[in-house]
Amino acid sequence: MTVENPLGRLDDDDYPAYTMGRAAEMLGTTPGFLRAIGEARLITPLRSQGGHRRYSRYQLKIAARARELVDQGTPVEAACRIVILEDQLEEAKRINEELRRSAAETHPEDPAP
Repeated sequence: MTVENPLGRLDDDDYPAYTMGRAAEMLGTTPGFLRAIGEARLITPLRSQGGHRRYSRYQLKIAARARELVDQGTPVEAACRIVILEDQLEEAKRINEELRRSAAETHPEDPAP
């Protein structure tokens, strides 16, 4: 029988470890800001059994980027859209790189572009 280490979740960027109050404090913002970016569907916090919002480190990174844009004068809705597009671009770059590597392994004689 294997016993799972409960502290192992602390290393998981997707584990919803932070309450709304703590997340807002860490970001130097308000719970209202977190609600606003949730309503804009930038992040969707998990809910505790009691219905309280819980945020992961990954979600806090995204929220921090949105806050940076808002602090520069970008409206919340636009900031959320920008962050989503940036995330999609990074994912597309990652996929392209994987495809290039795969193609190079399959056809090593072809010159790289």
